[in-house]
Formats: sequence, C-alpha cells, structure tokens
Amino acid sequence: MWVAGAVVLVAGCGTERGVAAPAATSSRSSIASQVPSAYDPCTDIPESVLASEGLHSKRTATSRASGGVRWRGCAWVRTNGYAVSIRATNLTVDVVRSKGFAETREFTIDGRRAVSTRQFDGPYIQEACTVDVEMNGGSLEFNLNNPPSRRDTGSIDSCELARTLAEKVVPTMPATA
Repeated sequence: MWVAGAVVLVAGCGTERGVAAPAATSSRSSIASQVPSAYDPCTDIPESVLASEGLHSKRTATSRASGGVRWRGCAWVRTNGYAVSIRATNLTVDVVRSKGFAETREFTIDGRRAVSTRQFDGPYIQEACTVDVEMNGGSLEFNLNNPPSRRDTGSIDSCELARTLAEKVVPTMPATA
C-alpha cells in the first residue's frame, strides 16, 4: 500500500482517489515566489523524531501547482501505519485557512500558528489530513494519509496523527524559520 499512498502524497495534486487539486490563491502577491528554505524537512528533522513515529523509507516529495504554489520536502511511511509527506511550501497558514476546506481547525504549535484541514473529497476524506504550521514565507505542511486498513494506526483520526507528528517536528525548527 505504500506505493498507493505515496502517489497521493508525493503528487500533491490531481484527482486520483478523489484528491482535490492544491489550493492556489486568486492573488499571486499573497504567495511567496519561492519555498521557504530556512528548514529542510528532508535533512533537518532529527532521526530520533522519525524513529519515535516509526517512519522510514524517505522519498522526495517536491511539486508545483497552478498559481505559483510550490512544495519541497520528503515523504515517509510507517509499517502497518500511515504515510506522510512533510514539505515546506510557499502557502501561508492564512492562505490555507481562507480556502474553506472541510474541518478547518486553528491552533498553535510551539508558539506558531497552525491549521488542520481535510483537503480531499469523496469517500477518502477521513483518511487524510493536512496540517500547515507557520514559517517565514509560507508553512511547513504535514500531508498525512491513514487508511482504515492500517493495523497500527487505521483506527486513529488522521488529523490527530498529523498534529501529534507536527508537535514533535516543529520544536526542531529554528526561530528564524
């Protein structure tokens, strides 16, 4: 199943399995032209954090969408559990919140504004969740896919899993990120 989850997570756009295309704002001026570079999730997340969640099999998860939206990061999988891409994006928390996605929730992590959303349509809406955490020039995005068939995590809400992971990762970011 990792391959199927990776397609949804790494692609980040399209309509496979009811995935909504990533949001872009109507005003390009509200989106930075580049992905923030002060924190690289592929190299800056401590191995101890990844190990605490049982995450392995890192893959590049970089993409572009219409309207100048960009992501740069990596994806991991947990055996018998969820798959997640953690990417820096030029989408800000405000832009994500303004899209009106289902189940939008605002909160803070380590003093940074954050928002969780269900950005997928159709029957798979509950197995996926995206958490965006404020960064200078964008956000750090946790795009988590947790099918109910997963033995270890399938019975846990995907937004709960994404937020728990974000709460482990975000404190490792420098204050300038």
